[in-house]
Amino acid sequence: MPTEYKEIVEGYKSVQVEKLISGTRLGFDVYIRDGGIIKILFNKGMVFTNAAKEILSEKGISEVFISGRDVSEFNLYFSKHKPPSDESTATVFKKYSFYKEKHHPIDKTLIIAGAKINFSLFALNRFTFETIIEASEGSPAAIDEKALNVTGDIVIKQQDIPLYHEYLNSLLTSSNIISKTEHTNLKAVAIKENSKMIIKDLLDNPRSGAKIKESNILVNNMIDCIMEKKDAIYDLLSLRNHDYYTYTHSVNVAVLSVGLGIAIELKRDNVEKLGMGAMLHDIGKSAVPHEILNKQGKLTDPEYRAIQSHVIEGEKIIRDHKEISEESLHPVLQHHEKLTGKGYPFKLTGSEIKLFGRITAIADCYDALTTQRPYKSAFTPFYALSLVSKETGDYDSDLLKAFIKMLGKIK
Repeated sequence: MPTEYKEIVEGYKSVQVEKLISGTRLGFDVYIRDGGIIKILFNKGMVFTNAAKEILSEKGISEVFISGRDVSEFNLYFSKHKPPSDESTATVFKKYSFYKEKHHPIDKTLIIAGAKINFSLFALNRFTFETIIEASEGSPAAIDEKALNVTGDIVIKQQDIPLYHEYLNSLLTSSNIISKTEHTNLKAVAIKENSKMIIKDLLDNPRSGAKIKESNILVNNMIDCIMEKKDAIYDLLSLRNHDYYTYTHSVNVAVLSVGLGIAIELKRDNVEKLGMGAMLHDIGKSAVPHEILNKQGKLTDPEYRAIQSHVIEGEKIIRDHKEISEESLHPVLQHHEKLTGKGYPFKLTGSEIKLFGRITAIADCYDALTTQRPYKSAFTPFYALSLVSKETGDYDSDLLKAFIKMLGKIK
């Protein structure tokens, strides 16, 4: 056995933090021991950064753990000691972005072996799209076990979204299917999936009053769901493995914001206003070109300014919808502001940032960190919360404590 690690906990090997090299991509999951329990800290595929090393140092952590199954991967990593090369060319990434925009991610828990579908399923794993099941209205197919064990996201073609909506409704009305998904709060998952479809449509047509009304209904459904059962928040979220889509991110931020609003005991009316603002916080990105939103690598100054413009563009869109309250504008305008004044667009400080803006800022940052990108694996919730907490003074500390407590069950 190499001296770089030793078995401390059954099934896991101890590794000194100094053996992890900044700038390298981890070929294995990394765990820590917290109160005698082994918890995942860094995901396989994540680039180990100086910030990650600083967080470990601040917490006094000098050793981490890898699974015994990953020993060969660790030996390979340790022998190389150098950052990985680029995973793909710009041409491949451009092609990937093109196809990604033509597909829609769906929740894996709704892919049930034996269920009949009349739309095709594809696996999206970084830059590749692989057909899992071919089906159509004229030639339906049964879902087999292969679809349950794919790596990456499961996606469908954009034009098949109405068929997927019908499939979703069929699950809700089939007691036979529901009995096969005991681990899932199907009602919550359905709210999430319907929310994604509505927000996608709204981003395509941000002036649609009908979609705004549907969004409000969905926000109220979220509130009812979480108030009825607080753990429903986990079913309402699209977690780690999903690649980034603006509409999925918008739904996650709404769920997290609503959950936090309920956790700090806001009145129902205020939670609804918060949820609407959070759901629509990125609506201004409908005015930003897809090639900028999906760009790999560092943005140019003009591109970064274009991204930042989504806040003001969002306000313009929301103000056209007279039925949306003034309070719901705060998440749209302030989700990138920081208490220290380092945010944008107005560099607000302290109490200048409204409560709804503070809440949505935490939710937005957390979801961005825990969402997978083609060139960046999703951070684990534990590490993401550590990063957010490290931004001393940027976020409301009391809200952050309540947020961490709310997400206590997410590993």
